[in-house]
Amino acid sequence: MPATRMLRLAVMAIGLFASGSYAAAQEAPRNPLAPSGERGSPDASEGTEREAPETETEPREEEARSPFEDPVETDRDAFTPSTKTTPVNRWILESSYSFIDNRGAPDTNSFPETLLRYGLNRYLELRLGWNNEVGGGGNVVSGNSGEAAEGVDTSSLTREQRLLYGIKASLTKQESWLPDSILIVTGVTPTGGDATATQLRTDFAFGWRLPNRWRLDSALAFTTDSDNGNRFEVWAPSSVLRMPLTERFQIHSEFFGQFSQDRAGNFNRIFFSPGMHYLVTPNLELGLRVGWGLNEQTARFFSNVGFGWRF
Repeated sequence: MPATRMLRLAVMAIGLFASGSYAAAQEAPRNPLAPSGERGSPDASEGTEREAPETETEPREEEARSPFEDPVETDRDAFTPSTKTTPVNRWILESSYSFIDNRGAPDTNSFPETLLRYGLNRYLELRLGWNNEVGGGGNVVSGNSGEAAEGVDTSSLTREQRLLYGIKASLTKQESWLPDSILIVTGVTPTGGDATATQLRTDFAFGWRLPNRWRLDSALAFTTDSDNGNRFEVWAPSSVLRMPLTERFQIHSEFFGQFSQDRAGNFNRIFFSPGMHYLVTPNLELGLRVGWGLNEQTARFFSNVGFGWRF
């Protein structure tokens, strides 16, 4: 009997052990990397989803752009014209007054040197202007005046009025060493005074914006002219270095000259001219230029003050 009892106890122990092993095998395996209390996958329990981390859904605000990054650029600001055309469907009105202290001739007063420019498309603008000059030396310092040689270097006082009309075309845009460049073709017809011949003037200008925001521009102008019925030509090279000090204020330094060809008494004029301009608004510019003649055939001094308004 003791043997029978011991056999029963052994069978019962084996049964309990087997049932415990079977129940353990039915449980899902525990993830050793999961935190305490989690089983299987990283989710803590059935029907519960882990919250996704918050992400930025609102776009960052763009940095404010200064309105002075695209200001008006006038042709009257220097003897060298700007290498930009008027924006499409917009107007630029320019006007200035020049005083020239001539050598051996009455001083010249030139006003209003008006020029109206209209942007026809991205590459072309139309131009129309008018000017009145009183003096003995003509206006040799402003590209917007339509200067003529009749009456130049005379001791008598002369009066001239001229109508300007033409186009300005953008040729290239700056890319690496390729410069910005433009071509201006202008007709100048007398509307009053002793001059009777219509002039043709062409200006080719090119330049680069430098890494320090300075700008170097050069130009070559060619003009047909006449003096007492004798026709001749005038070549006018120029270079200007423009240096912005603030987004509104800019100074410049310029050399320019005028050299006649096939005239009975040829002239060679060379000027040095510093200047500055101030942007009241991105569309309104005020400017001042002064200059000195560097040889005996050149006026002693000149000054030019004016404005440009884009609308």
